[in-house]
Amino acid sequence: MTQVKQGEEVVDQVRKHYGAIAVTGSSCCGPAPSCCAPAGMSRQIGYGVEDLAAVPQEADLGLGCGAPVGHLALKAGETVLDLGSGPGLDALLAASLVGPGGRVIGVDMTPEMLARARATASRAGVTHVDFREGRLEALPVEDSSVDAVTSNCVINLVPDKAAVFREVARVLRPGGRVVVSDIVLERPLPEAVAKDVLAWVGCVAGAARRDDYFRMVEAAGLSDVTLLADADSLAVLAEVAPDEANAIVERSGVPREELLGIVRSVTWRAVKR
Repeated sequence: MTQVKQGEEVVDQVRKHYGAIAVTGSSCCGPAPSCCAPAGMSRQIGYGVEDLAAVPQEADLGLGCGAPVGHLALKAGETVLDLGSGPGLDALLAASLVGPGGRVIGVDMTPEMLARARATASRAGVTHVDFREGRLEALPVEDSSVDAVTSNCVINLVPDKAAVFREVARVLRPGGRVVVSDIVLERPLPEAVAKDVLAWVGCVAGAARRDDYFRMVEAAGLSDVTLLADADSLAVLAEVAPDEANAIVERSGVPREELLGIVRSVTWRAVKR
């Protein structure tokens, strides 16, 4: 078991992990504890048949823990920002909803993911999506320039989550909204899991306690926080990929009953006043 490092060392581990996923085309699920569904299983976490038909198949690596874009109620011509855009699934889905008169910006820190997303958009002939390299704590986006922000199972990977929420508030126009699917903890993780770097890059060890997480959201200036979905991540994973759920339990060395209920997949909405 490799112990979790701090700050930039964690960021580097995350970048390498997801860079490898972009190149191999396999999801983050596997030997590492993860929050995401296996590739091809996006319908089980909320995407509809029409959603997935609207985007190229190579944009779907099963890296999410929800389907946030459907809750944004996007309108033609709007500008949307996708935080941690990965292979481009949510960004391209948003692009199909805002139409060619709209604009989508995807921000990701992993060059391999950006290359994959750009290539996929190019092959699909989608020209109103701009994939930018950057960190979520310092977004390469102008102040008050977007109508809606989304993110899918990524903010939990960032050590400084408060900075991410401040950036979301900065780039949103007044009245703009945000819908995020993410991982939070109901109670502290067992020490064996909390110290495992693979549990961090798999979305678990980096997650914040629920109360702390939403305090940071509101402190950033985002209000009217509404919880749209809340599920036990391990229980959901056991339904769609029992072998992986068993692998997580075995690797942790912690009994399944002690892990159930701790890690929650949540989707939430808020607005900037």
